Amino acid sequence: MQDLRERIMRIIGRPQLMEFATITEDGKPWVRYVLSFGSKDMTIRFSSFASARKVKQIAANPEVHITCGVIDPTKMAPYLQIQGMARYTTEKEERYALWNDMLKPIFSNPDNPNYGIVIVAPYRIEYCTPGVFVPEVWERPEGK
Repeated sequence: MQDLRERIMRIIGRPQLMEFATITEDGKPWVRYVLSFGSKDMTIRFSSFASARKVKQIAANPEVHITCGVIDPTKMAPYLQIQGMARYTTEKEERYALWNDMLKPIFSNPDNPNYGIVIVAPYRIEYCTPGVFVPEVWERPEGK
């Protein structure tokens, strides 16, 4: 299992575009791209406007789904299907920890009241390898 966790971390541990899905108020899936950052505890974070639809959708239903791993669509590579629970925060420590220069054109500074962080705690990750039709599965020991 440690080897699987390390391979998962090689994918989520680098900044990248991920497809992030929430559930709308009328029960339909909604997917958008987000630029995410994974940490050693496998938590995934990305910035968001306080008024974004995803923030309202997370508040109503924190179940989310992420797909990531393919950076170059011309090259087959392992990818992840991630189920998790999300929350939105404007805690100063979280905003400052994620802050980087790429966010300046959007939020100007980490104290911008419209700037917050979505935090996703994965509870199930499928590691999918091209050509292998059954994914390897990592599950958080304590569940959701």
